[in-house]
Amino acid sequence: MSFDLHAGLAAREAAQLYRRRQLACSAQQPQRQFADADLLTFCSNDYLGLANHPALAAALARGAERWGVGAGASHLLAGHSHAHHALEEELAAAVGRPRALLFSTGYMANLGVLGALLDRDAVVFSDDLNHASLIDAARLSRARVERYAHVDLPGLERLLQGSEAARRLIVTDAVFSMDGDIAPLPQLSALAARHGAWLLADDAHGFGVLGAHGGGSAELFKLDVDALPVLMGTLGKALGCFGAFVAGSEALIETLIQQARSYIYTTALPPALAEAARVALHLAREESWRRDKLTSLIAHFCRGARQLGLPLLASSTPIQPLLAGSAERALAWSEHLRAHGLLVPAVRPPTVPAGTARLRIVLSAAHDEAQVDRLLLALESMPGRG
Repeated sequence: MSFDLHAGLAAREAAQLYRRRQLACSAQQPQRQFADADLLTFCSNDYLGLANHPALAAALARGAERWGVGAGASHLLAGHSHAHHALEEELAAAVGRPRALLFSTGYMANLGVLGALLDRDAVVFSDDLNHASLIDAARLSRARVERYAHVDLPGLERLLQGSEAARRLIVTDAVFSMDGDIAPLPQLSALAARHGAWLLADDAHGFGVLGAHGGGSAELFKLDVDALPVLMGTLGKALGCFGAFVAGSEALIETLIQQARSYIYTTALPPALAEAARVALHLAREESWRRDKLTSLIAHFCRGARQLGLPLLASSTPIQPLLAGSAERALAWSEHLRAHGLLVPAVRPPTVPAGTARLRIVLSAAHDEAQVDRLLLALESMPGRG
C-alpha cells in the first residue's frame, strides 16, 4: 500500500488550509517574542493573565524541590500524591461538587468520561459545534451518536423523544471554543431531566472566567450536581497552568477511577504542576478584579468593533470571532494584522465549518485598553472587510 502524503499536503496548501506553528521565544504574555518578530498577541487562552504569574513559578519550583520533576507512575500505582489529592478537593469545592478527578488534558478527560459511561446500547446527543474532543469521545465510546444543530433545543427534544435507549447523555461545550457563545445550560438541564438523560458540559473556556468566583458555567447558572451531573474543566486556560478535571458525584468519580481508560492507563500529572495549579486556583477565586478587568476589555472591544462595522459573531466571552468567510480572506486578514505587529491566527476548516473561516480574537486580563485600541486601529484598515 502506498501513502501519497506529499499530494495530500500539497492539496491542503492549495486550498489555503495548511497549518503552520508559531515558534515562541518568550513566556506567555500579550507582548511576545517569536522567531521572526516581536508581536502583540490576541490568541492565547490565558484569560486571567496567570500563565506568567511569579506565584505560579514559585509554586512550581517548590513543588519540583519536594516532589521531583515527574510523577513517575499512574494514579492507581504510585503516582497519586498529596498535591494531586489536595487539588482535586479544592477544584470540587470551587465548582460546588462532592468530588473531582484530575486528568492530564481536557481531551483525555472527555475520552475517559464518555468511554466509562457509554456502551453500544447508549445514545449520546452532541451539539454540532462541540469541540473535537467531545466529537471524538462520542465516536470512540461505541454509543449511537445523534448530532443536533447548534443550540437547537426543539431539535434536540425531538431526538430525545425518539430515543428508547436506557442510557442517554447530552454533551455540549459550555462556552463554544470557536464561536465564543455560551450554551443554554439551564434549558439543556431541563430537557435532560424531562427525558431521563444526563448532561455533560465541557467548561474548558468558562471555568475561571464565568461566575462571581470563577466557578464557571455551573456557578453562573447556579446548577448543582443533580442539574449538571458531569462537569469538565481545564487548568491550562484561565488558570494558566496545565491539566484538566471532571467533577461530579461520589459515584461518578469512583466509576471513572475504575473504568476511564485515559485515567487508568497513563502517567499522572507531575505533582509540581498540581502545586502550581492550586496557587492559580486560589488567585482566580480571590482576585476577582481579573474577571472585572476582562469583562471591561471585552465590552471596550465590542463597542469599538460595532462602531467599525466589523462582522463579529455574537459573544460576551473573551473569544471574539471575526467572520471572514473564506480561508483566503481569513489568511489575508491575519497577515495584515501581523504586518502591524499583531498576532491573530486565521482559523479555517475543518476546525470551523466551510464558509465560516475567521479570526479568533481572544482577550485577556493581561491586556490593557491601549493594546485593544491598537488592535481596533489595525482592524479598521483591514483589506476587504466590508
